[in-house]
Amino acid sequence: MAIDIEGFITYLKDHAIEHGFHVHDERHFIETYSLRQAWEVDLHPESACSGPLDLNLAFDVEPRVLLDLAERVVTIEESYENLEGDLRLPLVFNWALPPLDDPPDLVVLAAELGGVGGVELPIEVSVMESTGALSTDPEVRLSIIGRVEVSLVDVMRGQEKLCDTLDRCRNVSEWLIDQAAYWKVRFSA
Repeated sequence: MAIDIEGFITYLKDHAIEHGFHVHDERHFIETYSLRQAWEVDLHPESACSGPLDLNLAFDVEPRVLLDLAERVVTIEESYENLEGDLRLPLVFNWALPPLDDPPDLVVLAAELGGVGGVELPIEVSVMESTGALSTDPEVRLSIIGRVEVSLVDVMRGQEKLCDTLDRCRNVSEWLIDQAAYWKVRFSA
């Protein structure tokens, strides 16, 4: 294969540790029919070891993009420096908090997180309200997702550093931890 995705995931975990995260778990999924692959890494900032924030990093690998990259590598005769093309795969950050008793206004939250994440780490915010048994209060949960694109050409060249992305991700995480007290996070449901 033209690129070592497993090595990139290992590098990404080590790099996340350098930027103030604890890595707790890693999962690798392979869809047997299409050979699509996904890696998930559970991590959180060092300041959130006891909760309430969980962060899941997901890297989805589309086989067609890898095949296109392999085909381009075969056609070049010199070095990877001559490799051209915009071959990108998504790297997604999913933040999760326990249910909230006093959820924030989503427009205000999206604007504030937009300032923390910046244009380099676009953030999507949504809320889900669910009711279990009729005798229980509804649970309100935030869904906060940040997405960036990773250049496979830069990964091959060793130039995909993601330092700014990981710093912004840590800043978003710490901001959410600070705000959780105001939203009255429900630790026991």
